[in-house]
Amino acid sequence: MKKLIIFFVILLAGLLQTEACTTAVISGKYTVDGRPLLFKQRDTHDPNNKFASFTDGKYPYVAVISTRDTVRRNVFGGHNSAGFAIINSASYNLNPGLDGDEKGLDGYIMKLALQTCASLADFEHLLDSLPRPIRASSNFGVIDAHGGAAYYETSDKRYIKYDANDEKTAPFGYIIRTNFSFSGDRTRDKGLGRFEVASALFYQASLKKNISYQFILRDVSRSLKHGLTGVDLYDNIPENGNKTVLVPFRDFIPRYVTTSVLVFQGVKENESPSQTILWSILGSPLTSVAVPLWVNAKGYLPGIVTSEGKSSAPLFEWASTLKQQLFPIDRGEGEDYLDLAALITKDHKGILQTLEPAETQVLAESHKYIQKWRKEGIKIEELKKLNDWIDQYVSGYYKNTYGL
Repeated sequence: MKKLIIFFVILLAGLLQTEACTTAVISGKYTVDGRPLLFKQRDTHDPNNKFASFTDGKYPYVAVISTRDTVRRNVFGGHNSAGFAIINSASYNLNPGLDGDEKGLDGYIMKLALQTCASLADFEHLLDSLPRPIRASSNFGVIDAHGGAAYYETSDKRYIKYDANDEKTAPFGYIIRTNFSFSGDRTRDKGLGRFEVASALFYQASLKKNISYQFILRDVSRSLKHGLTGVDLYDNIPENGNKTVLVPFRDFIPRYVTTSVLVFQGVKENESPSQTILWSILGSPLTSVAVPLWVNAKGYLPGIVTSEGKSSAPLFEWASTLKQQLFPIDRGEGEDYLDLAALITKDHKGILQTLEPAETQVLAESHKYIQKWRKEGIKIEELKKLNDWIDQYVSGYYKNTYGL
């Protein structure tokens, strides 16, 4: 009864949900290291995000939230101590007569799942138990610590499962969803361009047996190729940043409204669920760097990705400041025009290029600990040490390189 009451309170609140995203679920059978992956590029006009640790359910969890949601009622992707991870993309073709983003309960459902679910079967039971209409229009992507990896295309009335471990459903071990569902009205598909370019990238990676979290962070989340026009911004890199070079920038995988990137790296058989890693990018992937996050008993996260109350996380502030340089027109349709010379140049002084060494260093330092922890288990004092190093290194890099 208590769950039912909370459900309808959230429904009446009509809180904003995700508006557009690019996502993927990948079976561990097809990744470079045998660990499943779950990806979400979060696009929303609710622009300010941060990460937070939670202990308000059966399982502790880490999730991305809207900074303005001070009571933390909704989450938009996360993973818990059982190794269960969940994301979503808004689907605009599931509920007949509706546009898809009808202020539904997607964020609340994901929070409830992280609080209570340890497996795909648990999530299915949760969906079965929700009152109808569900008030959802989402492609929920899920992985667990038992090798499970699937999408659940969920409408007001039902859900349909697409299993990434099923060779008939996913012959190459991955499934991609943007803002339409395969079980919906295909005349109302949205996000087709992003779906096309993501599909091409994953297909090429699968042929080379190169599907990894690094591939998703570097090649997918920051792709500069348009899926419908075929335009690749890397084909016309400016000589330098001395002159503004405006190019149309709409419906690429990274968008003006991209606020975070989540890549969950699950565990192999006999590995502890505590080894599940969220490789997070807070803010635009074009102006931010990846930072690893773990669920832990102390709730430790790097200070640069979280904050108290309505204040912004530091990394989000730095990334947003640099994003203003990429989108210098602040009126009219300015968000549709990118200064390519601020992003990439032939002299390698563009923002995306000058941030790459910092991210490389963060990944390298993190892997020193990850290799040790996979043999000995995560030690909380070492996790704090790594988080402190990330805070100091990344904040120093943005200060020394960009004066932030």
